[in-house]
Amino acid sequence: MAASGWWRGCRSPRRPIDPAPAFDPAPAFDPAPAFDPASAFDPAPAFDPAPAFDPAELADGTGAEKVTVRVVLADDQPLVRAGLRVLIADCPDLEVVGEAGTGAQAVQLARQARPDVVVMDIRMPGMDGIEATQMITAGAGTTRVVVLTTFDDDDSVYAALRAGASGFLVKDMAVEDILAAIRVVAAGDALIAPSVTRRLIEQFARPQPAPQPPVPQPPAPQLARAPRELPGVTVREREVLTLVGRGLSNGEIAGRLVISTATAKAHVARLLAKLGARDRVQLVIAAYQAGLVSPSAGPPQEPEK
Repeated sequence: MAASGWWRGCRSPRRPIDPAPAFDPAPAFDPAPAFDPASAFDPAPAFDPAPAFDPAELADGTGAEKVTVRVVLADDQPLVRAGLRVLIADCPDLEVVGEAGTGAQAVQLARQARPDVVVMDIRMPGMDGIEATQMITAGAGTTRVVVLTTFDDDDSVYAALRAGASGFLVKDMAVEDILAAIRVVAAGDALIAPSVTRRLIEQFARPQPAPQPPVPQPPAPQLARAPRELPGVTVREREVLTLVGRGLSNGEIAGRLVISTATAKAHVARLLAKLGARDRVQLVIAAYQAGLVSPSAGPPQEPEK
């Protein structure tokens, strides 16, 4: 019996059945991620507004660009020129672009540098300041002249104005007044005060009679000169010109005519264009020559209330 079981020792033991792998279905459906409207919409980059308005970048915060007034100093005394140059250097809106010691040099500098204002002395060697002023203002440029001199006699004042100067200053004036005068002239206005204007214009606008031998005549009554026609000038502009001739400022004209200062300024600007005047001084002269203002007339009185 023992022999009959010999095979038991020779047979390999029965291995367990390795079943087929379990059925592996297709992987479960992987849906797309949930729709995210925020991520789907790609908006344009946020609006980048312009930088905030900085009024410090403007001259006076009113929208006007910064303007530097270019100045030429014409004086035969180096010390005077040096003093003015130092004063102007402290003003950010003023700049010295040249210096001249004679009238001829001033004319040449005005043509080359094209300054806004020439501060001109009268008495200089060679060509004096009066002749230089006439040559500068007669040119095609926009350069204006302020006469700054020691001599304030009537002959010097009249000669300077007739040559085309936009103002007349004396060297003993306050520094602030001299600097302010440069700015006023550069802006296209004149700097003569109403009281001084009347004194100057009475002689300036008075016609010079031709010399004739004296002939005895009975005294004739003094008749008021009839205002002459001013072609193209409106009735309102004639009113404004009359008040300019009496030395009123734009603000005073506005108050007298019950209009805004801006409107008064606009009337003055149109008068400058229509009459071919360089500045307010020449408008005053035009008012006298047109008979709108008599030399003896003082400033208009305020109406009684």
